[in-house]
Amino acid sequence: MPESWSNKDERQYEHIKSSAKKKGRSAKTAKRIAAATVNKQRSSEGRTKSGGAKSASSKGGSTKRKGSGGSKKSSSKRGSSSKKAAAGRKGGKATARKRSKKS
Repeated sequence: MPESWSNKDERQYEHIKSSAKKKGRSAKTAKRIAAATVNKQRSSEGRTKSGGAKSASSKGGSTKRKGSGGSKKSSSKRGSSSKKAAAGRKGGKATARKRSKKS
């Protein structure tokens, strides 16, 4: 293993490698997965030359959000246009009506 890896990194590598083998991966693939995982962890902790602690948004990932993420209004309190818009996103009746009018 690389000299820059700590004892913790070595243990993590061996654990991931054995888990991958148990799941039926080949030894070569298990080693590759384990090494990539350990290197990714080291990079996210800022323990590599080029790596640094980056947030999910700076890497292009999404950030976690609290709550349901949906609207608090019930469908009975929504206006007809918002019901149609919601149905269109879901592929509901409003979408079917729009399609039938076009033809």
